[in-house]
Amino acid sequence: METGLALLSEHGWPGVTARAVAERAGTNPGLIHYHFGGLPGLHAAIFRRGTDLLVNPLVDELLTAGGERAALASIRTLLPRTAGDEPASRLAAELIIGATRDPALGAVLRDELRQARQQIADRLRALHPGWSAGQALGVATLTVASIDGLMLHRMIDGELPTGEALDVAERLLPGDAT
Repeated sequence: METGLALLSEHGWPGVTARAVAERAGTNPGLIHYHFGGLPGLHAAIFRRGTDLLVNPLVDELLTAGGERAALASIRTLLPRTAGDEPASRLAAELIIGATRDPALGAVLRDELRQARQQIADRLRALHPGWSAGQALGVATLTVASIDGLMLHRMIDGELPTGEALDVAERLLPGDAT
């Protein structure tokens, strides 16, 4: 997987072939085909690993945060590191490109994002027992979409005022900031 991710970051999806992965990993292309069921399976596995590396750490931070303000503090810390990391940014861009061009990869990303939204919605329901499932899922959807948007814009514009945007988001939260 690491070899596939490296090739993806370096050459995009056209550079991720069974032969290229096998050559760099020092193995037989037939083993790649056998293990992954062909190139589409290899691409899907690399795609899942890429989303594991990029999406899961942020989701984990949000799930373990003590509340919305703590989650926002985590985002404030992680966003500049994630969006400023060139290999991570290139990988994120390739994952998006792959998801838009290949319906199978798009389905993988859709499922990963659905799972992340549901996990965040479940955490919000635990924090706010009076919230309906729909309300929690709505807030989770806005949260994930906002993070995605900020990361994308930050990748394009390194001077994006993310701090100001997060300040506004914090002011929208109920209660006093502590």
